[in-house]
Amino acid sequence: MDNGPYNPYANRDVQVPLTNLEAFFSLLKCIVGTGILAMPKAFYYAGILGGIMLTILSTIVLMYGMHLLIKCMVESARQQEIPYCTYSESMVYAFSVGPNWCKHCSRGFGFMVDLVLALSHYGVAVVYILFVAKNVQQLIHYHFSYYSLEIFVAVVGILLLPLFMVRQLKYLVPLNVLSNVLMYMGFLLIFYYLFRGLPSMSDRKMIGAFDELLEFFGIVFFAVTSVGVMLAIESKMATPEKYIGCFGILNIAAVIVVFSNLLFGVLGFWRYGDEIRSSVTLNLPSDTVVSQISKISIALGVFMTYPLSGYVTIDIIIREWVLKGRSYPHPHMIEYIVRVLFVFLSTINAMAFPKLSPLVALVGSVTISVLNLIFPAFIEMSLLYSNSYGRLKWILVKDILLVILGFSILVHGLYSGTRTMLRTYHPDYQDNQKCLNVSTKSTCQIDDL
Repeated sequence: MDNGPYNPYANRDVQVPLTNLEAFFSLLKCIVGTGILAMPKAFYYAGILGGIMLTILSTIVLMYGMHLLIKCMVESARQQEIPYCTYSESMVYAFSVGPNWCKHCSRGFGFMVDLVLALSHYGVAVVYILFVAKNVQQLIHYHFSYYSLEIFVAVVGILLLPLFMVRQLKYLVPLNVLSNVLMYMGFLLIFYYLFRGLPSMSDRKMIGAFDELLEFFGIVFFAVTSVGVMLAIESKMATPEKYIGCFGILNIAAVIVVFSNLLFGVLGFWRYGDEIRSSVTLNLPSDTVVSQISKISIALGVFMTYPLSGYVTIDIIIREWVLKGRSYPHPHMIEYIVRVLFVFLSTINAMAFPKLSPLVALVGSVTISVLNLIFPAFIEMSLLYSNSYGRLKWILVKDILLVILGFSILVHGLYSGTRTMLRTYHPDYQDNQKCLNVSTKSTCQIDDL
């Protein structure tokens, strides 16, 4: 892509900009969450050796897709000589300068970008509510009595309302820093259990079955990237040119995240094997102080991440669907109402679909395949349609391969995720809660699938 005289970075005017350090902590927070705790389950599907290789490969591919997307968005802004182009605006513009058939459906694809982005982060928000509720349920059951999960989901939803009223990313930074501290403190305490009683590694499979790799990829995709928040952070930076590049903020965060994912994945599966559950915290005992502190720390950290995840969906709803082309006397009041409805709906959704594993895999494989691979390749092919695809058209070949890979993951992810959801919520699978010896406060074995 050509570098013209207009520099979108130099012309951005961000009202409340993020420093590089603030952007780094916010980025780390958006991709270090419940996904990392599900990595042992992913290694259960892929095996130790298969999990290591595929996790690294998946991260490289997804991060490349993220770099490609941001470069295309900057190029779209440069060609139009505007400071910033959103994901959907970049799609609309790219299709408008692409092949003739693309020009007729540019706005439709732009709407699809916003819809998939909004739904993906809504799904993540539902997962966060479920994660917090399940871990608190275990602790309350041990110390007091057993209560249904729906009660805990409702309480978590109510407590999230004040936090979710914070509108600016800048003001979420202190919350993100505290959340990171709590999360990593909880992670360190988990290692106390992961290193105890490790069996021989020969007792664990090295390579998983091929038909189980779909579940693996779904969890890894969920754990590695969060497209909407990544873009939102870049758009609010004081120096956005520091975001991408070999030693950019995005790559540095990705290295930390992939190392953490591998560490948890290997140790968690090595320690618990076939008994591993949808989140490794659910494998920890509830009758020790260390495990209780760990669960509380991580649950609080995830709880504080909810406003960051929901930010993307709210921004799209308000900017693209509510306020665009309209003028209201009290726009902030409308946003607050939308935020309350968001929390209410995600809480109801968590009550309706209380299983973590299938939801994580479905959200990860379906949304990330579209947002990280298919759409960025479409945008680049369209932007370069009137120029050059390079020698032997290697850029075009590369983008076609990305699209094929993305559609393969999308189709298989839809099939596998839908099949798992149907199997999970079929009437024959409803009786999955086995609470034994409640009077003696033993751990409730909640089957998360």
